[in-house]
Amino acid sequence: MAALEAELNAADSKLGDGDTGVMLARVLGKFGETDIGAGTDLGAAFQALARAAAAATGSSLGTLFATALLTIGKATKGRETAQWSELSGLLEAALDAMIRRGGASLGDKTVLDALDAVVKATAGLADAGEIAAEASKAGNAALAAFLDKPCKIGRARMFAEKSAGIDDPGMLGFVRLVDALADRD
Repeated sequence: MAALEAELNAADSKLGDGDTGVMLARVLGKFGETDIGAGTDLGAAFQALARAAAAATGSSLGTLFATALLTIGKATKGRETAQWSELSGLLEAALDAMIRRGGASLGDKTVLDALDAVVKATAGLADAGEIAAEASKAGNAALAAFLDKPCKIGRARMFAEKSAGIDDPGMLGFVRLVDALADRD
């Protein structure tokens, strides 16, 4: 996380306040402190992680993480497990909730665009390794596709021309986390 934190802070400092890495480290740190192994309710575990994300930061990206986790928690409430083949649908529900909550749209150059690419790339897949590999590939392709586009929402929209050629820090953070999961396999 230390290398990722520095990379995200540097990316965010080009157009923002340079704290995306700090915020993400705080959220992941809270995840590590959250006991999700005590019960058998998968939904309750996701909801506990959502509360941890909300407690860790008040940032817009942190709020979107919490929204996604709450949505997945509601969809898996009362269940002990979920199948890998369900991941794309769960992520799509989370994406829809994040769009409603944050007010951004697909194409605005945000984390939503990378998440949408992952949803589409993993649809119909059931093998964890294949899902991780395709998610990483799709996330990185989205990052590359949006690199030269201007940011249309958030603080960076005020510097739209300057934001072209710079990765959106939230999108970059999401893709790097997906990459880390893909590298674990």
